Amino acid sequence: MKKLFLFLCIYFSLFGFSLYTYNVYFSQPVVTDAGRLLPAKIKAIKQADGEQQLKKIVEKANQENERLTIAGMQHSQGGQTYYPGAVMIDMKPFNNVVNFDPNEKKITVQSGATWDDIQRHVNPYGLAVKVMQSQNIFTIGGALSVNVHGRDIRNDSLMDTVESFRLLKPDGTVIQVSKKENADLFSYVIGGYGLFGIILDVTLHLTEDELYQQKVAEISYHDYPAYFQKKVKKNPKVKMHMARLSVAPATFLREMYVVDYIQAKNEADLEQYTKLKEERLVALPKFFLGLSRYSGWGKNMFWSLQKSYMAKKSGTYETRNNVMRSETNFMEYESGSRTEVLQEYFIPVSEFTEYIDELRILLEKNKEFNLLNITVRYVEKNNQSVLSYAKEDMFALVLLINQGKSEEEIKKSETVIRKMLDLTLKYKGSYYLPYYSFPSKKQLLKAYPRIQEFFEKKKEIDPDKRFTNYFYEEYGE
Repeated sequence: MKKLFLFLCIYFSLFGFSLYTYNVYFSQPVVTDAGRLLPAKIKAIKQADGEQQLKKIVEKANQENERLTIAGMQHSQGGQTYYPGAVMIDMKPFNNVVNFDPNEKKITVQSGATWDDIQRHVNPYGLAVKVMQSQNIFTIGGALSVNVHGRDIRNDSLMDTVESFRLLKPDGTVIQVSKKENADLFSYVIGGYGLFGIILDVTLHLTEDELYQQKVAEISYHDYPAYFQKKVKKNPKVKMHMARLSVAPATFLREMYVVDYIQAKNEADLEQYTKLKEERLVALPKFFLGLSRYSGWGKNMFWSLQKSYMAKKSGTYETRNNVMRSETNFMEYESGSRTEVLQEYFIPVSEFTEYIDELRILLEKNKEFNLLNITVRYVEKNNQSVLSYAKEDMFALVLLINQGKSEEEIKKSETVIRKMLDLTLKYKGSYYLPYYSFPSKKQLLKAYPRIQEFFEKKKEIDPDKRFTNYFYEEYGE
């Protein structure tokens, strides 16, 4: 009888231990971001179900020494929104409009709101956002945390459109931050990658919605800087601008098309176009983008179709709000072994042509590097952010790359990307931080000479490292 009792004690002890082990190791969620190269098992996902709930999450983390990360739409691609073993706070439910003053052209929203939420709220009043990404799917808190830029060439950076925000600090206190109040934190939190606490809500300056006529032109990359300076920057009627460089083998990094958004002569026509456009069926562009992933022929075909499609749009009209609602569905990509990642490089306007010539040589020597797209935008000089990527007037080159997920494939991409970064730095350029940690620490320091100052401020505000992510663990430690 004693042996049976002992056996049962041991059995149930082992069963309990197994159950505990399962709950600890197998019930923890595995998350990843848009790049899908850094899957990680985290402790838990907590929903941002209100300000008091957020305060409780931070309080509990301080009591139990938990690490916290902050997530919105998770389109950053270097693990900036999560970390192994940390509690990830999902900000998407925290998305209310707190205050809206159409006369003052100001709106206050919780940080989980998207640009789409704002557009739907302000569009009936004839108002629009000043600066945002080229797509409206992202959260406001996320956009501030990576200090975004977009197609607008007249409103500086996103930072310049922010009047103030409230910050839930790592110690659990809430402060108001602006250029006048707690101003020392303004230029760290914007572009701070969620490392200084939780942005609760943000007050943004808005602008008038306007009607633009699109002008599309094909030009050589060699002529682009002069075209931009004379026909775009010096023409106050051009309010937005973007361009694309060919990645097709037949015209690789030589052909471009540009799109200028010129203020329409007759603003009375605005009302005909104010209805917000929605995502359409995108089967055809999705099909041809798919072909371009796997062959040079496909890239040539896709580039030809892009040029034809854009040429037909020349002369058409679109409101400011709708220009900022670019379609993204056709870029959705699912593959078990491959993924698509972004890189973004900033090059001084005066260095563009020579840089492209050297970039072409570099990439033609690395045929396996599968480059799908290069979009070009303009970013005006801005030194307000501690981690400014535009120390002078720059062209921003956004690269879409198809690559494998294996360690070997990641290493191959890293080799080419570090070469591109060296070239970018050689031409006094910089790169954008919210992507995979391919850059070396040496490259980071050269591109962002104030990075150590940034990390020191992080340690001052968050000495217990309550908030963290892959970016900070890779470079800040």
